[in-house]
Amino acid sequence: MLARMTEEDRIAFYERLAEEAYGRLYDATSSSDAAARYSDAKEALHTAIALAHGLGRPQTAKRLEARLEEIKAVFRSQFS
Repeated sequence: MLARMTEEDRIAFYERLAEEAYGRLYDATSSSDAAARYSDAKEALHTAIALAHGLGRPQTAKRLEARLEEIKAVFRSQFS
């Protein structure tokens, strides 16, 4: 599936994965489950950010970095 995507599609794919993992944080039944979902969200966003930088899309990378910081702040305040 990823092999047939454009680089922009791949950024969107990883951003979607991150948002899905973030959404599942609220369904976590344990702190370790929440931590795993948080880790999935961070990993997907880091991949999307790297792709954006590689494509010379600094505004996209900046937006994704801001979203990563938001997710980190929420996790630290609600799940730590």
